[in-house]
Amino acid sequence: MELHQLAYFVAVAEEGNFTRAAERLHVAQPGVSAQVKRLERELGQELLDRSGRTVRLTDVGAAALPHARAALAAVKGVREAVDELAGLVRGQVAIGAVTSAGPVKLPDLLARFHERYPAVEITLSEANSDTMLAALREGRLDLAVVGLSTDPPPGIATQVLIDEPFVAVTSGVLADRAEVTIADLAGLPLMALPKGTGLRTALDAAFAREGLTPRIAFEAADPNVLVQLAMRDLGVAIVPESLGRFHEGELRVVTISGPGLRGVLALAWRTEGPLSPAARALIAFARGSYRS
Repeated sequence: MELHQLAYFVAVAEEGNFTRAAERLHVAQPGVSAQVKRLERELGQELLDRSGRTVRLTDVGAAALPHARAALAAVKGVREAVDELAGLVRGQVAIGAVTSAGPVKLPDLLARFHERYPAVEITLSEANSDTMLAALREGRLDLAVVGLSTDPPPGIATQVLIDEPFVAVTSGVLADRAEVTIADLAGLPLMALPKGTGLRTALDAAFAREGLTPRIAFEAADPNVLVQLAMRDLGVAIVPESLGRFHEGELRVVTISGPGLRGVLALAWRTEGPLSPAARALIAFARGSYRS
């Protein structure tokens, strides 16, 4: 049994496809298939069910997968421990961010981090907050900028970067109002971020406290798109106050009264499980940068 065979097996299991696994590993697909078959012959059991359009784990494969991942992680840990003792910081770090993270100027942070640690490979992905919090807990992300509407889940620490109320912006309805309640918004065509985002969770919770359900006419992952929809009089956009005030000359910005409707952007990282030296360096660098 060889480490690269375990790596190929894990990649196929995670991708559900030999071709995608080969692309991820930057090797030829026949080589991946051959090495996984060699591993199965050595173990005397099939690890993968190849009968369908998607490759799936057999019962034996599902039992073996956590051990294969642990073996690969242990080897990676040996390399990282040696690098750390040698005073080197290199490796890979994975960062996630919500689409609305523009105000935190994440590209500037990543550029400064790369300048200090040029040997660290950085990857950046976008998703909603729920997805990224799950990825942090599972170790698929090292750091994320997320929107929070409640306390973070167990095993996740946060540092608040932005905390501001939500407002309603409109070019049509509510044009004569300076403030509205949740009940005032009920029945109006609202435009908000998708489910799984901090803004949407807070909005749904605010309506639920009043025994109401929001009428969501449009969803968009980027709050700037919501503003553009409001400019075309397609409904009432619920966005962070700073974004709404930026467009105050073009749109009516209406305060929403009542508790809980606040937008919180925060750095998030896991507090449980091993962290590589590169991940620890990134977390410390980001926390220090945003504190200053």
